[in-house]
Amino acid sequence: MPTDRRRFLAGGAGLALAAPLGLSRPALAQTAGARVLKFIPQSDITVTDPIITTAYVTRNHGFAVFDTLYGFDEDFNAQPQMAEGHTVEEDGKRVTIRLREGLKWHDGAPVLAKDCVASIRRWAARDAIGQALMVRTDALEAPDDRTILFRLKQPFPMLFSALGKPSTPVCFMMPERMAKTDPAQPVREMIGSGPFRWKADERVAGSLAVYEKFADYVPRADGTVSWTAGPKRVHLDRVEWHVIPDASTAAAALSNGEMDWWEQPTADLQPQLRRNRNVVMEIPDPTGLCAIARFNHLHPPFNNPAIRRALLGGVVQGDYMTAVIGTDRSLWKDGNGFFPPGTPLASDVGMEALTSPRDFEKVKRDLAAAGYKGEKVVLMAASDFPSLNALAQVGHDMLTKCGMNVEFVSADWGTVVQRRASKEAPEKGGWSLFFTFFAGLDMINPGVNQPLRGNGQNAWFGWPTMPKVEELRNAWFDAPDLENQQKVARDIQAEAFREVPYLPLGQYFQATAYRRGLSGVPKGFPMFWNVQKTT
Repeated sequence: MPTDRRRFLAGGAGLALAAPLGLSRPALAQTAGARVLKFIPQSDITVTDPIITTAYVTRNHGFAVFDTLYGFDEDFNAQPQMAEGHTVEEDGKRVTIRLREGLKWHDGAPVLAKDCVASIRRWAARDAIGQALMVRTDALEAPDDRTILFRLKQPFPMLFSALGKPSTPVCFMMPERMAKTDPAQPVREMIGSGPFRWKADERVAGSLAVYEKFADYVPRADGTVSWTAGPKRVHLDRVEWHVIPDASTAAAALSNGEMDWWEQPTADLQPQLRRNRNVVMEIPDPTGLCAIARFNHLHPPFNNPAIRRALLGGVVQGDYMTAVIGTDRSLWKDGNGFFPPGTPLASDVGMEALTSPRDFEKVKRDLAAAGYKGEKVVLMAASDFPSLNALAQVGHDMLTKCGMNVEFVSADWGTVVQRRASKEAPEKGGWSLFFTFFAGLDMINPGVNQPLRGNGQNAWFGWPTMPKVEELRNAWFDAPDLENQQKVARDIQAEAFREVPYLPLGQYFQATAYRRGLSGVPKGFPMFWNVQKTT
């Protein structure tokens, strides 16, 4: 999900005027160039505790410093990571997880099962799937130093996926003293058992973050490297995150070799980077970024589900995606429902609402039949966030063609974030509609898909009340296998097309760019194990 710390498409003036950066270096002695990777993140890390925020930059930081009991492979299957393995007994109600031998924290202390139990509890207090897990848990214990024991009230087939999912917040393991921190407060230390150590002494806020190889890290000896699963072998002594807000400066630094990897090159500069023979451009995350128009369900006109349903007939996903990323169809997809295309729970149930011929005059008639009487629609647009502003401009045009009375409110993203939290009526400082993105990994199933929740006042901004969706969500948690999960997901999508908690607007793919001297650059999102640098 975008935040004011995450700029997908910040503007840039091009590469021609770029000159060497002369970036400042830490005063410490530098490691040989081939062992130091210089990375341009999407933004600075303003919060380092990956449990208290859903910011993706903090998630990426978390995977460098911390480790997980399970990892996700590219087929979305959970694989043991810190865990040596597990046993499931008593008809699924007793689950025992055994830790691998030799695991250590960055301060040299051994990783113990009691650390992991405390970590799971802290994560579960913040995570929707974790909360569902704990509701179904009678006891979570550490009977010895390497054993984690779940005693469940009922089987929870999603247990290992929950502990290994890379969507935010991730179930990272921390020492018990850290994991006992109030889940609403950030931890005071940054001690993990992951492949890299956080160098707090070299941190320069707004400019530099540094990670160094953890010499005592013990990678798995088996498995296939795939996303966050498999052996995490460290070939780098040091990873430096250089924050470069100006896109043209970042592009120049990558092009001339001062930087090795730029996480999110902006759309306007991607063509020039593709022409550089020393730069590799690729799409790392096949789940993409999914755009939505979020309704306020508390106030007219969008407290009426028939009005929300009528607007499905006006959505042309290709218009939204072209406005965001351009006409290159390899960079976006339409035909996007309530689960990302190409992921296990995606289906064609109800999709005719988005794919049938578009007819704005029919939408006008449907709106009138639904009871729309010209009420004002307060549409919030993020003026300083190009991708979100593009969505809002297309949305404004769509609503106008549908005959709605639109007040277009343009403000910076920070103001939109503040105003969207208001439950006041639109005419009293509230709102009717805003636009945003979620990473596909954060919409991949009913457990992580925040805007698909229907729990009323406790739901994500917009606060839909959809008891049937909530009932089906609980059934999905209890589904014993993928086939049954897919059946429940089809029912959820059918209900979502009836209730319309938001308008799905398409899926686009953010490229990453790195120097040709790098190998082992991962799929999914930035991770630095298994990456090698030849020069």
